[in-house]
Amino acid sequence: MLSVNIYNNDNMFQRVVDRWWKESGLSRFDVYKFRLRRITGQPPLTTNQVHFIKRRALHLSSTNKRTVCEDISGGQENLRIRVINEVDDTPAPTGFKYTVSNQIGEDVELPSSASGCKCIGTCTDHKTCACARLNYGSDFPYVVQEGHGRLLGAMDVVYECGANCGCGPECQNRVSQGGIKYQLEMFRTPDKGWGVRTLDLIPPGAPVCEYTGLLRKTAELEKVIANDYLMEVDCLQTMLGMGGRQKRRGNVSFRNPFIKAEDIDKDPEFTIDAGSTGNVSRFINHSCDPNLFVQCILSDFHDPRLARVFLVASDYIPPLQELSYDYNYALNSVRGPDNKIKRLSCHCGAADCRKRLY
Repeated sequence: MLSVNIYNNDNMFQRVVDRWWKESGLSRFDVYKFRLRRITGQPPLTTNQVHFIKRRALHLSSTNKRTVCEDISGGQENLRIRVINEVDDTPAPTGFKYTVSNQIGEDVELPSSASGCKCIGTCTDHKTCACARLNYGSDFPYVVQEGHGRLLGAMDVVYECGANCGCGPECQNRVSQGGIKYQLEMFRTPDKGWGVRTLDLIPPGAPVCEYTGLLRKTAELEKVIANDYLMEVDCLQTMLGMGGRQKRRGNVSFRNPFIKAEDIDKDPEFTIDAGSTGNVSRFINHSCDPNLFVQCILSDFHDPRLARVFLVASDYIPPLQELSYDYNYALNSVRGPDNKIKRLSCHCGAADCRKRLY
């Protein structure tokens, strides 16, 4: 008889596998599921935080935690984001304006909107949807189940339907649009400041949140001091394999009129500055072994230099696990106002931690 060990509050509880079965997963892989049975005579679980909600993953309440803010978004998100501090007396973070979408810098000129597809209601046929045909494999990039969509894999860039498309907001090719869909919570950490964790089970490929802030020209930020909330829009560099994020599936550059020969070997032209305005993503910490990856998405217009940047689950993320992504700093790449190399220790705790953030 097969048994497993469950750890809860430093206590171990043994469970017996009552039965198991195989199902077909969303990404066409076999998924094995197990039903566990409690052994007679064992003490009950010592937490009162866990309960089930119909048709949703495990959800954890915060009734026994010290809440310092009921909703950091001020009601702007679909789901409120509570701020918890069980470490010290630091109040909820201030000094920034919450925004669910990018604000545009004064000298940033947006291109004209893309023409879009001619689908009606919702896009169902990738052969006739003009937006789907732009993606790797000329197909929809997502699988959708019970209203939740997941990327089939990290891509150079994802093309979604946009403002000029004939389809509506329920279209399967608008998965990243419509705000946060998983319950998140901000919390105080002992050595990394604020962090973000999930209270829901997040499946792999699910867009968790967009990195928002003020969209600025990168050249303007070269002399900015003490701003750790910058995200370069390196979609073009990834597409062309120019040292941006790791090379991903597909190469759609030949389809994009915004990519020109003179763009080769250029650094990212635009950066999202979340120093003074941003959303919950600005509090997600770095990890050398992250559970999120950075994905660029194009919808309303198709210029990869101005792509929207999303943080997407790289694997199943269980409830109460901290969210993290790789900040992708090169060692010795950050200098102070005295032009000396700055060093910042990494406290991610990963087995293969690089020990330094930069």
